[in-house]
Amino acid sequence: MRRPAFRCAAALPALSLVGLLAGCGGGDGGVASTPAAPATTPAPAPTATPTPSPTTPPVTLIPAESFRTAEYARSDGPVYHSAIPAWQTGASGKGVTLGIIDTGIDTSNPELAGRIVAASRDVVSSRGLANTDSHGTQVALTAAAARDNSGIMGIAWEADILMARADAVGSCDTSGGCSFSDSAIAAGMDLAVANGAKVINISLGGAGADGRVLRAVANAAAAGVVVVVSAGNGAAANPNAFATSLRQAGAGNVIIAGSVNATGALSSFSNRAGTDASWYLAALGEQVCCVYENGRIKTTVDANGQTFITVLSGTSFAAPQIAGAAALLRQAFPTLTAQQVVDLLLSSATDAGTAGIDSTFGRGILNIASAFAPRGTTSLAGVGTTLLATDTSLVASAAMGDAGQGGAITTTVLDAYQRAYALNLSGMARRAPVAPRLGAALLGQGRAISLANGPVALAFTAGQPGQGGTPVLPWSGPLRLSRDDAGMARVLAGRIVARIAPGLEAAFGLAAGADGLAVGLRGAPQPAFLVATPAADDVGFVRSDLVATALRLGRGRTGLTVAAEGGRVLPSRVGAGQPGDPLREAPRVTRFGATLDRRFGALTGALAASWLSEDRTVLGARLAPGLGGRGADSLFLDLAASWRPGAGWSLSGAWRHGLTRARGGDILLGSSRFASSAWNVDLVRHGLLGRRDSLALRLAQPLRVESGGLDLRLPTAWDYATRSATSTVQRLTLTPTGRELDAELAWSGPLGAGTAGATLYWRRDPGHIRSLPAEQGAALRWSLGF
Repeated sequence: MRRPAFRCAAALPALSLVGLLAGCGGGDGGVASTPAAPATTPAPAPTATPTPSPTTPPVTLIPAESFRTAEYARSDGPVYHSAIPAWQTGASGKGVTLGIIDTGIDTSNPELAGRIVAASRDVVSSRGLANTDSHGTQVALTAAAARDNSGIMGIAWEADILMARADAVGSCDTSGGCSFSDSAIAAGMDLAVANGAKVINISLGGAGADGRVLRAVANAAAAGVVVVVSAGNGAAANPNAFATSLRQAGAGNVIIAGSVNATGALSSFSNRAGTDASWYLAALGEQVCCVYENGRIKTTVDANGQTFITVLSGTSFAAPQIAGAAALLRQAFPTLTAQQVVDLLLSSATDAGTAGIDSTFGRGILNIASAFAPRGTTSLAGVGTTLLATDTSLVASAAMGDAGQGGAITTTVLDAYQRAYALNLSGMARRAPVAPRLGAALLGQGRAISLANGPVALAFTAGQPGQGGTPVLPWSGPLRLSRDDAGMARVLAGRIVARIAPGLEAAFGLAAGADGLAVGLRGAPQPAFLVATPAADDVGFVRSDLVATALRLGRGRTGLTVAAEGGRVLPSRVGAGQPGDPLREAPRVTRFGATLDRRFGALTGALAASWLSEDRTVLGARLAPGLGGRGADSLFLDLAASWRPGAGWSLSGAWRHGLTRARGGDILLGSSRFASSAWNVDLVRHGLLGRRDSLALRLAQPLRVESGGLDLRLPTAWDYATRSATSTVQRLTLTPTGRELDAELAWSGPLGAGTAGATLYWRRDPGHIRSLPAEQGAALRWSLGF
């Protein structure tokens, strides 16, 4: 039996600068040749659709602009289906054989030069590949025209073409169009499979296939070949019987191609998805540029001197768009099975029509960029640890500023199809949040209350509910001032100091660090500044839920203080999207230390050492769970000195040096070390205007990472043949771009019935971020005790 098939008809009368050529795409039964697609009004070639960037680009990304040429602009399919993201990865179809069963091919066309496989032949007789009918050539050009700055370029512009000429002898010379026997189609498929084709395009159609074709489809499926067949041009509710029978015979390796126009509407001539909706994919098949003649785009000049080109329509030209996309996937990801390629193209389609799979568009419209993007959960190659492209690789702490965002720390991840992608972890890092300090300091002011009775002194700060800056503290409930006052105020911070024995004092603090307790026990000056922080008690990140204790033993001019504290690392956004109390979910942090101090007349010096242990953070920084952060240990060394020459003057300073080592694992290595430092210098004049006022000046640098970083053993390459990863050790530098320096001038003293304060301050490189402008401000405050 002869199988009818659409053939390319003559050009319709030109109504504009763009003519229309009716395209092939399969008929709907019977033995006669299927009539051409209905004529439509010609329209200009489609405009370029913006090309989205790939979700996870490879390390070496070919610039997109290198593809945006005049040749690309003329190539409707690649533009419409967003092929550039695939091309940027190096995918071009090179090394992939695309089998085409059709009317033959123009072997002299320069767009296909050097890429027509030698095994290509006429499977019906010995006529050769050339044919007066250009349908096969146009299908091949749509799929794989060369990127040569001439004419158009196909989706897979470096794929090899195996043409199986299968038109019945003499059928193309009749007005009814070319026809194809089942035996010829089956022979063509067997030829393509035998010669290593990974994709087969069949832009034919008609009645249901016989057993020979169905066996050939089954053999192709067993050989791992993707088959794309046209849905047909009968404007029917279902694909033609030939397409349906191929789909049924395939083991999930067949896609039925419908046609859409440049606006995304289903072409009026295209058969709809119907009962084959789950395997139906639409692609551009209406007014596709362009008909070729003598190896170049055919142009026609009318009597008025106007030049026009002839474009093509039909599901015949939708099918090779999809076949070309399949060739790109098979080159880029050689371990994908035919069924996986089909599933990727179907599942990544742009939804059209009714949401989800529908009887018109089936799975939707071909989207090559989406098909090349990772699907499902991604994990580190060869490791298996989940690492999503949407994850934040590092949330830096205050001491790190904007560290981690520069450079190129890359790794390789696998998606649900075991496809390898490169992730730039530096691009996934987030800098530490930087907030103006003055407002928070003023809003966080509460009512200070102090009591003393013999050897015991108590001081605490209470704030009103809802007061700006009042932290949500999990321990504040049990420390409400009284049951009756529970709704009136809450304790924000508190300290208790007790003299246990001569020379022996103990302190206990809530929302206060151990360093602050130690400084208070030894009587060191503590000027009140709003913005500039002291080096003592600065660990490079914000802690919460703090509970601290200190014990000091003093003998004469020498003292020894031991201190400990426990708390949590405060999340950068407290309560954002977190169920319950966010601090209960924050990683724990503990610290122990000792301070030796001694007085030398008006000069006092102190030497301190402390150890900081973090459960899951690294000096307050948070790593993506997939990178295996197990916490860190830090050693801080402190030097402090103060001098009181008399006349109300005091000069003091402190310097802190930190050494941090991350706890090692399979990814984050134990060789991850870095150093940090902080310092401050204070000059204070007591009794400036009266006996109880003071004027103080502070210059300070908050804790800053000075050198070092995190060593990460990351997979950086994936071998598809052995399914194994190659790993390299890369350093994520934690030194920020800037260095914050703070200057603050503060006056405080009694004023009327209350106390007053005035502050001027300036911050350079806030948060150790060079790109941020300097911050400056002033504040006046007055409070009344009652």
